Amino acid sequence: MTRKSISTSTPVVSCDVCGRTLLRGEHADVFLASGTRRNVCELCTQRASHEGWIREGLDDATVRSRGHNGRSRSCLGRLRQRRAEAQALHEQLDAEPASEAPVPVQALPQEPRSVHAVPTNADMKMTRALALFNSSAHPRTVSGVARSLGAPIVAVRPSATEGSVVTIVVGWELSWYRFEVDLADEAAGPRVTGQGTELIELDAADQVPNAAADDHGQLHLVAQHA
Repeated sequence: MTRKSISTSTPVVSCDVCGRTLLRGEHADVFLASGTRRNVCELCTQRASHEGWIREGLDDATVRSRGHNGRSRSCLGRLRQRRAEAQALHEQLDAEPASEAPVPVQALPQEPRSVHAVPTNADMKMTRALALFNSSAHPRTVSGVARSLGAPIVAVRPSATEGSVVTIVVGWELSWYRFEVDLADEAAGPRVTGQGTELIELDAADQVPNAAADDHGQLHLVAQHA
């Protein structure tokens, strides 16, 4: 009997930011960079945006606007425009004769800031960090990988050296991710600080689970289910 080789037609997709090959079930977002389409995994979308890459589809209007008037409509571009306008106004005031009435200076609008007190209790820190994680895009990645590799182990613990930082490790036998949440800067959201392919690469404390993931990739402390 002649054996037939079976091959899958699923294309191999790699993230153009971190270089990682995406697992089955993971979704790659398409970004535009220097006129080239780039695949970006869900863990690297924020990094791609910070690099100035434009998400395809959702940001088509922004791309057309840039091509039309040659100016960036990003938040950074607006801030630079405000600084330029303020500088021009100050130069105008310095050039006017001292006898003329002063021109009233309108205060520039300030970017909104979200200030939160950092909890002092370890359980409260972990609970708040998981709430910020669950409100981000990362649970979608967790649920996507879990569909292929099963339920992960989840270890949450406050940093021993930085009082406002909480570390979250989500791991499977073939993959793991480490996230950090800075409770003093909640607007920054969770960020990926490490990833690998074997649990043995982790510290012993990161392999002791104290939380779990549900079917939607949302993380919860184990004690909350008791």
